[in-house]
Amino acid sequence: MIPAPELDVAQWFNTPTPLTLAGLRGKVVALHAFQMLCPGCVAEGLPQAKRMARLFDPARVAVIGLHTVFEHHAVMTPEALAVFIREYRLGFPIAVDRPDGQGLPHTMAAYGLEGTPSLVLIDRQGRIRKQSLGAQDDMAVGAEIGLLLGEKDEATA
Repeated sequence: MIPAPELDVAQWFNTPTPLTLAGLRGKVVALHAFQMLCPGCVAEGLPQAKRMARLFDPARVAVIGLHTVFEHHAVMTPEALAVFIREYRLGFPIAVDRPDGQGLPHTMAAYGLEGTPSLVLIDRQGRIRKQSLGAQDDMAVGAEIGLLLGEKDEATA
């Protein structure tokens, strides 16, 4: 298990203060990478993230969207994202991945993400436990999060 790289974020939505993985230690983190113009994200990834945010206790599971733009840069602006968030009623925190200017955005590159939608599950100790590309089955993801929640805390074990 490898430590999850810290998020490199240009801007946050739906949170009063910026979030860090270090600050979320002790919670399971579900990081959903998406793009506004990604059909799989709109149809599968973001609805799943909404369900996760609704079903899991936010004191135990942090659901975070990561808007990671690697194509169509001119139309995927923070202003457009703000409208998208409002129209799709996305209430969980959403980070805007810091653009590189030439290649992949910083967080996307640090995690080695291959595209969107992508899901990364990070355990309570800050380690990557799952990383997948494409739509994921809700039941399987829920079970994986449940297992992570059920693990003993290494600090007290």
